[in-house]
Amino acid sequence: MPTNENQFKLFAGNSNPPLAKKIVEYMGTRLGDCEVSTFADGEVNVKINETVRGFDVYIIQSIAPPVNNNIMELLIMIDALRRASAASISAIIPYFGYARQDRKARGRDPITAKLVANLITTAGATRVVTIDLHAEQIQGFFDIPVDNLWSFPIFSRYFLEEMKLTQNETVVVSPDVGGVKRARKFAQKLGCSLAILDKRRPKDNVAEVINVIGEVEGSNCIIFDDIIDTGGSLVAAAETLHNKGAKKIIAAATHGIFSLNAVEKLQNSSIDKIIVTDTIYHKELPDKFVELKSSELLGEAIVRIRKNLSVSILFR
Repeated sequence: MPTNENQFKLFAGNSNPPLAKKIVEYMGTRLGDCEVSTFADGEVNVKINETVRGFDVYIIQSIAPPVNNNIMELLIMIDALRRASAASISAIIPYFGYARQDRKARGRDPITAKLVANLITTAGATRVVTIDLHAEQIQGFFDIPVDNLWSFPIFSRYFLEEMKLTQNETVVVSPDVGGVKRARKFAQKLGCSLAILDKRRPKDNVAEVINVIGEVEGSNCIIFDDIIDTGGSLVAAAETLHNKGAKKIIAAATHGIFSLNAVEKLQNSSIDKIIVTDTIYHKELPDKFVELKSSELLGEAIVRIRKNLSVSILFR
């Protein structure tokens, strides 16, 4: 009797079709046949057009703008595949939206990162794979395995091989105290020193830099973060580093959300180059922007998960 044990299929929602295509090309396979559309009233409509019974299934879908549409697509796809008797359902979420609301900063605040984790688990996912969660502790919000991949191998390869920055002239800058662990790992990978921006947030999406901890004068500064959203705090950070005598300022972040007029703001800023990965789809970016591929990292992680091999070895 034929069996589908250890066989797999990959499906994709509408959040980032080019990235999904690059992942399956890296893995030497194809995307499964499914249609994800909307009814006239805006409700999500999912049709899986091939059998998944007994297969290990992977869904590629970023929770990126439009965030609520994309998360509903993901949840409904998971539900459809679970009801079609898939053996396992892994949600490949390159960018995990709502991750910035991971704790109660004030009374009566929601913890939406936990809510989204509950929704994904309840829908029927058996594993989550993502890149650079805003807060690593969000992994503990899930009752299923979570592989939080780090992006620094993607960036370190670019800076060492493409930009050829020298160690003694380069400083990795953490944009705030909360990002120090992420920036320190990246600095260690490049073999250069670390600086920290001390800033405060008087309100959401607004940041004021108070002080620079570390020496940046005459250096190539790489501001390393997980997210660029409106770009306001990043431009302010760049101005502070420029005033402190930085020679060149480069911004590197895993997820380029670029809300509102962020692209124009960054293009006209004192930042020399903005480097992001393709976890969030952008039709076109200006010449100051560089988009690095995350498909090899995600594709290799999926291959290793399928074969029960170590994923952490990718970051050694």
